[in-house]
Amino acid sequence: MPTNPPDGVLRLAAVNTPEYSGLLDDLNAEFQRQSGWAVEVWSGEDVYERARAGNADIVISHYGHGGLQRFIEDGLGQWPLTVFSNQMALVGPAEDPACVRGLLDVVEAFRRIAATQSLYIFNRLQGAQYLMEIVREAAADLAWGTWYHDPGVRGNQAMDAAAELGAYAIWGAFPFLRYRQHNPAVNLEPLVLGDPLLQRMMVATVVRADAFPDAKVEAAGWFQQYLLTPATQARIRSFRVPGVEQALWWPAGRNNNPSVFPR
Repeated sequence: MPTNPPDGVLRLAAVNTPEYSGLLDDLNAEFQRQSGWAVEVWSGEDVYERARAGNADIVISHYGHGGLQRFIEDGLGQWPLTVFSNQMALVGPAEDPACVRGLLDVVEAFRRIAATQSLYIFNRLQGAQYLMEIVREAAADLAWGTWYHDPGVRGNQAMDAAAELGAYAIWGAFPFLRYRQHNPAVNLEPLVLGDPLLQRMMVATVVRADAFPDAKVEAAGWFQQYLLTPATQARIRSFRVPGVEQALWWPAGRNNNPSVFPR
């Protein structure tokens, strides 16, 4: 059953990573300071089901989220606007035998892994698989030999295998950091983060007033515009996760049609 939001409270449904990385806490506090509106965050993967039930005014998800297209096509949401990107990471042992730490080119990283015959564990998560297909096409001249190992595992199990064997692997930066938080003895670190190929774009979608007459649609529009302001985009660019020097969030507002830029 939908719950009517109290005055001055905006309901945001967001996928996990913006919330548990701390980014939303940082952005929402400034929005409340500027506007007087508090942002009530619900975090999970079924964000569009929550919005369909009338329990969200605005949704933030990956652009490729399975529920987004259906939500728009069913006339429930306004056009999604790109706001920021998070990313995947090439992780590996702290010793970094292939010397890939800090590279801005993930294809070059794989060339070094192959050249040093360092072990790589294939992560069978869908997004990681697609990324690896792109890397394989870009590095078609590489000899994909015994250094490239597919044990048929994914997610936490892929990280377990990489940790046990002192190998490299690809996973989402934030799921990996959460895995490491729960496994502090693991000798793996995020090593390659700067390649745009690793970024995953996220969008903010305001619900439609004709579909959800009780929603705080006007305030949701203010929040969406706030995310696109140059000051907020710069804030996203400078945000850092404690313990990680590199940026894990990237501003993506300029990917929108210029007609939606804040005036």
